[in-house]
Amino acid sequence: MASLSSFFKGKKHLSSLLTEEISVDTLKTLIPIRNLSEDKLQSFALEKKSEVLAAGETLFKINSVSDSAIYLLNGTVSLTDGNNKSFEIEATETKAKFPITSGIKHTTTAIAKSTISILRVSQKIMSLNSQKHQSFELTIPEELKDSRILQSFSQYFLNDDMEIPSLPIIAIKLSEAMKKNIGIGDAVKIVQLDPVIAAKLIEVANCPLYVSSVPVKSCFEAIKRIGLNATRSLVISLSIKNIFKGNSAKIAKHLDHAWKNSLYLSSLSYVLSSESKQKNPEEALLAGLICDIGVIPFLNFASNLPEDYYSNEDILKAMPVVKGIVGASILKKWGFAEEFIQVTLHSEDWYQDTEESLSLTDIVVLSRLHNKIGKKETSDLPPITSIPAASKLKNISLSPENSLGFLHDAKDKINDALKTFSS
Repeated sequence: MASLSSFFKGKKHLSSLLTEEISVDTLKTLIPIRNLSEDKLQSFALEKKSEVLAAGETLFKINSVSDSAIYLLNGTVSLTDGNNKSFEIEATETKAKFPITSGIKHTTTAIAKSTISILRVSQKIMSLNSQKHQSFELTIPEELKDSRILQSFSQYFLNDDMEIPSLPIIAIKLSEAMKKNIGIGDAVKIVQLDPVIAAKLIEVANCPLYVSSVPVKSCFEAIKRIGLNATRSLVISLSIKNIFKGNSAKIAKHLDHAWKNSLYLSSLSYVLSSESKQKNPEEALLAGLICDIGVIPFLNFASNLPEDYYSNEDILKAMPVVKGIVGASILKKWGFAEEFIQVTLHSEDWYQDTEESLSLTDIVVLSRLHNKIGKKETSDLPPITSIPAASKLKNISLSPENSLGFLHDAKDKINDALKTFSS
């Protein structure tokens, strides 16, 4: 690239003067393109060329419409978000294996800091993983073909022998009744069949998540404040904790971890939804709680096997494989809406883009990425500005620079939600 740099010296406003061949080896480093078959990668390499831009060129501007995802292959790019905070990405960094932008609009302004080469990719390619699960089939990855526990569970699932957790009866009754356009009084009668849930609902209505100077003292007042649809989501959320329990000490720790992680995701989803004002916060909270519910039948299955049949590592490797399809199967049998089913299937796919507007899956994807940003080194995570979900937000500007700030600012609200739903 040195000769190219000298060629571009002094030429600040030349755009895409040159193109370069791109190799299959390069494509195999890019996420999620590397998931394509060898034949498709070969074809892709023949069809596509990278573009070369001069230092100082504006690659794209914030809020402009985007029709492709863009990878940085060489050089350095500076990106500036809506809060005028800037960060740089170098092609040699691990995070450059992710696109620097994708989605319906650009959430930053990108300027070439040096001579750069970029690859533009169709948005359809980015969301290929989101289109895989049209039928509930459990597919074992090639690298896990020798996993005994995955093979056994796959057969168990295929034979339709899987034991589905029971949705609490009060949640079933309320969901069925609401299909008949019931009023608050009828909902109160159902909720009061479970005094624990009724008391918890009053507690929720009085928590800081629902700002009011007048405390509610009855189930009727609580449902009136919260609303019928929100009450249905909350009743399911409040009663779902009991499902995350196992009869084996070895498995119980995995269930407990899954519950605590889901609880945090649900609390963060609630706050993100409240701040963006684009989705119902109670539905977002429920989406966060059920996103990993598919691990429960798998872990319960494992608890009935001899302990020497699998290792802890086997369990950890298997859970990401099974939980999406199994979770979707559970929610379908429970009668959940399609939007919730999509959450279980795609909430770990950074580049899912199944809806034009912000969806519950988008909310949970953003929550999951924020959760990881708060816990670990971010070099193996995509910049939050680069994922389609971020481009759909209307009232929040997220970037690598302010995501941790958002977590800090929302800490009290997240803690309020955690306290409310963990007890």
